[in-house]
Amino acid sequence: MTVLGVALLALCTLVGVFLGDLLGILLGVKANVGGVGIAMMLLIAARIWLMRHDRLGHATKLGVEFWASMYIPIVVAMAAQQNVVAAVSGGPIVIIAAVGSVLLCFAATALLGRIGGRPARDGAEAEPAATVIAGDVEAPSPVRPTTAGGR
Repeated sequence: MTVLGVALLALCTLVGVFLGDLLGILLGVKANVGGVGIAMMLLIAARIWLMRHDRLGHATKLGVEFWASMYIPIVVAMAAQQNVVAAVSGGPIVIIAAVGSVLLCFAATALLGRIGGRPARDGAEAEPAATVIAGDVEAPSPVRPTTAGGR
């Protein structure tokens, strides 16, 4: 049920914010340090733990997966509330760090894509899937493997 997904999200958020505040106090910063990120990791860990111990029914699993997928836009919305103008007025180092981190992420993504070694798919394989999803064509029957003897 979606309600249990909301409850799990709320619990992870509360614990994450508490731990982020505690980390901020330990570091001597008057702010929450990583509370939202901690909450996201707790949500992922809780979902994996529940799945491994068969504690998720089908409806509950769908609710938890829904809220787990909704968590990233929530994090982006919370980050948008930060005072970006004050950060940029602090000097050019902020802009250099932002551009550098974006370029580093692009490079890491390209490197991981090449290391993955997956064969490239051509467009011919994707077109039938798109028409099946759109409902234009019936799905093909599954192909059954044949033995080498060719019975």
